[in-house]
Amino acid sequence: MDPFAVLGLDPDADDETIKRAYRQRAKKTHPDHGGSVTEFKRVRDAYEAIQAGEIDREGDHETGGFADDFGPDVPDPHAPDPEPDTEVTYLNYAVLAERGWSLEDDDLFEKAARADLADRNFGQFTVEGDQSLLEAAEASGHAWPFACRGGACANCAVAVTEGELSQLVDHILPDELTDQGIRLSCNGKPLTDSLEVVYNLEQRDDLADLKLPADRFNKARADD
Repeated sequence: MDPFAVLGLDPDADDETIKRAYRQRAKKTHPDHGGSVTEFKRVRDAYEAIQAGEIDREGDHETGGFADDFGPDVPDPHAPDPEPDTEVTYLNYAVLAERGWSLEDDDLFEKAARADLADRNFGQFTVEGDQSLLEAAEASGHAWPFACRGGACANCAVAVTEGELSQLVDHILPDELTDQGIRLSCNGKPLTDSLEVVYNLEQRDDLADLKLPADRFNKARADD
């Protein structure tokens, strides 16, 4: 299926029509609104391919650099969508204070890469399939902060500096924090092929009133 078909458009659609169709499809397929990560990426990739001029609007409409994850045929609507893997680069928030760095630094992760930090403070892992960011971190051997795992506290908060991480509609974070790229790792799932995140944000003063005591949950897990 070509990118115009993904957006429900004719190949001769003008730029404004393309933008409007993309916004509508992106909203409909976004995981926060009941869509899937795969379908959302498919819509975004189709739009980017059209905007980049990779599509021949005449003749056979070759798809150029657009790779349709669903292939030329319409998928079985009852089949589960395969979730692509995401490469995550992480940085411990505690390091920022130690080094005099800030979340606003454009070269934050470049500086971290040059700093020879311990694995617990900086590194990479892969989010596979339908894992949340926290689940993938734990599967890779990391002990990231959390408490409820249900979006009811900010113990697991991370700052997304590159890429996109979904966030369920029902969560504790106020708009001023989500506008800063703050997300919850316990139920957030990647929407992009790569992510850069700063974890361990529970140390921030503006999250203090949104935290739960983790000891209660840790004890419950130990008793299971």
